[in-house]
Amino acid sequence: MASSADDERMKMLKAFDETKAGVKGLMDSGLLKIPNIFVRPSEELAQESLLTYKNTTQIQVPVIDLSDIQINDDKRKQIVEQVRIASETWGFFQVVNHGIPLTVVDGMIDGVRKFNDQDVVEKKKYYSRDIKRRVRFNSSYDLFTSTTASWKDTLTISFSGPAHPTHPEELPPPCRELAMEYSKHVEILGNSMLGLLSEALGLKTDHLENMECSEGHRLHCNYYPACPEPQLAIGITNHSDAGFLTILLQNQIVTGLQVLHQGQWVDIQPIPGALVINIGDLLQLVSNGKFRSNEHRATTSHIGPRISVACFLSGPLNGDMNKIYGPIEELISEENPRVYRNVLLSEYVAKFLSTSMDKYRALDYYKL
Repeated sequence: MASSADDERMKMLKAFDETKAGVKGLMDSGLLKIPNIFVRPSEELAQESLLTYKNTTQIQVPVIDLSDIQINDDKRKQIVEQVRIASETWGFFQVVNHGIPLTVVDGMIDGVRKFNDQDVVEKKKYYSRDIKRRVRFNSSYDLFTSTTASWKDTLTISFSGPAHPTHPEELPPPCRELAMEYSKHVEILGNSMLGLLSEALGLKTDHLENMECSEGHRLHCNYYPACPEPQLAIGITNHSDAGFLTILLQNQIVTGLQVLHQGQWVDIQPIPGALVINIGDLLQLVSNGKFRSNEHRATTSHIGPRISVACFLSGPLNGDMNKIYGPIEELISEENPRVYRNVLLSEYVAKFLSTSMDKYRALDYYKL
């Protein structure tokens, strides 16, 4: 039975959601203290003080230079080995010289900024919690189920592949051309990264692509406004990504992305032009645990906005939802028996959507 406190919280959540103005709308109203729905529980804040932090001068996620991977076989072998080590240990790495022009990268960030800076009346046209909408704007997909609301607004753009193409006119004008251009480039990079990861598993280059790991992709364009009480809020709670692979673009204004490494939160410092790559839960599952999907989060700051664009490669979400994913047979042996069971993609997605991010631990559900 819900308590009066739960009822009051639900009223606050509904009132916030019904403004359709997002977190930026709160800040534009002159907010000096954050509403209770954004305040983390006292026990979480107490635990926070016990965690050890590492800044980027002490330890950093690997940075991999992708120059010449298509024309130099020896260089490609070195890169594959670097990708393998990073994927097995950190589950995260940054890539430079990845082939996406700096103008396209900067343009994408600028497009997200312009979308969020426009009049709230225009943004409200895209505000929705209907996951079937290919272009939608909201704050926290799990707003009504999470312990703490995330201090961010998100414009989600789904690109469903050649069978169901996303048309430019579906996108908001401020970022329409920029997002379409970035999408083309990041799709190419995504398949290139899947090729390197396939080789790192000892498989043929096209193995993961042939499994439809990159069949369609989604851009989550995140906008983290400056926060008046960053020590109390969270940009996005600690979690692992549910799909196969994530390619993250972040602006240079402020550090916010952190990865959990050996019990310590490590800042992933933005590098001009670089992209962050991280392994998702489904890739850990099909690699039978060889690659690691690691927990990460986004913090808040007095400085802002922080803008990031996450490209999720999550399989044929708009296609064959009856597709079954499980550990790749070539990776199974007596010495390396199955760690995970097979899973129906529709079942996997339903479980993700019905669980709040702070409680969702996908791989625990599918362990043998």
